[in-house]
Amino acid sequence: MPLNPQILTWARETAGLSVEEAADALGFKDSRDRTAAERLEALEVGAEEPSRSVLLNMARTYHRSLLVFYLSEPPPTGDRGQDFRRVPGTTPPEFDPTLDALIRDVRGRQAIVKDLLEQAEHRRVDYVASVTPDVPPQELAQRVTKRLDFSLTEFRKQPTEEAAFGYLRGKVEASGAFVLLLGDLGSHHTSIPSSVFRGYAVADPIAPFIVVNDKDAHLAWAFTALHELTHLWLGATGVSGEASDTQIEVYCNTVAGEMLLPGQELNEFRWLSQASLHQTVDGVAQIARARHISRPMVAYRLLRANVITRVRWRELDRHYKDEWTASQNQRASKDKNEGGPSYYVVKRHRLGQALLELVKNSLAEGFLTHTKAGQVLGVKPRNVDPLIYLAGMRGSH
Repeated sequence: MPLNPQILTWARETAGLSVEEAADALGFKDSRDRTAAERLEALEVGAEEPSRSVLLNMARTYHRSLLVFYLSEPPPTGDRGQDFRRVPGTTPPEFDPTLDALIRDVRGRQAIVKDLLEQAEHRRVDYVASVTPDVPPQELAQRVTKRLDFSLTEFRKQPTEEAAFGYLRGKVEASGAFVLLLGDLGSHHTSIPSSVFRGYAVADPIAPFIVVNDKDAHLAWAFTALHELTHLWLGATGVSGEASDTQIEVYCNTVAGEMLLPGQELNEFRWLSQASLHQTVDGVAQIARARHISRPMVAYRLLRANVITRVRWRELDRHYKDEWTASQNQRASKDKNEGGPSYYVVKRHRLGQALLELVKNSLAEGFLTHTKAGQVLGVKPRNVDPLIYLAGMRGSH
């Protein structure tokens, strides 16, 4: 089957690679007659036909399915939403092909889930796109808390940060949204750091999705989940980053922060306005530890409440980033020596009980094939049954 060479150019460009960068990544070498880049250009203009091994290499390098290269023309760009990491009028964040591939993957899963729910005549999730930023964030925080039947006391009573997040996740999923923990394309080689993205929301009224980057600190997951849930209430699909001064991101941060650390509690910590950096670091740590929330989130709330100055907040932010980098290096070394949890435990934790239950029921009712189920769960078809069986036997942690 002849290939449309335009597909090769499209795949390379959407991966964010120049001809020279792609040729190098593909392992092409200069020859006596031409450079590696010229060899790739010959393929892209149709002067030469790529071998199957070259196509397989392109699929891996460009993060595309092999089948894409046999399309008659480049596919239209899907609606992946807004990039909330970008402040209007400024240079957008650097294009990250792995993040782009992850978003494509999430949208593919979400489309299958939506189709399943529509077949089952599943009712719409009432809160998606139900408000605008005109609603005061404190008021929306109260509405969301009530809609979720979320108890801050119960959240804080959980024995660990993971259990606290699990409690919140269960409430969000019971409200109709799916919460996934995803930060790579299935291998550590494709890990996307939290500096690239923190979360992603698909504000669909039938199948709303929340993605939390599980490469971020565990204590940050709850805040990110509520931040993205606020995007669902606003009907705003898009990707969020570490920090942004855009109006919508400040709004979502305030709603999430108000739910986990209400404004009235901040008055207890006014003494930090006169504290030294060392005292502030210790004080923030105590506040965070007692509430299963992250120290950067506490610092942000203190900044917004004018308890600490922006200069002090920047000092704290730099301190936390340095600590995070050091802890990640230590963790990588530890994981290499000790190994991590089992494949199915990790997958189960990433997917959440709501998605696993939907796939399990859809398979039983014949609405879903194992191939499609594998797409939704991000596993090979042969791994679907073991994953669902283990999830059903042990829960989703």
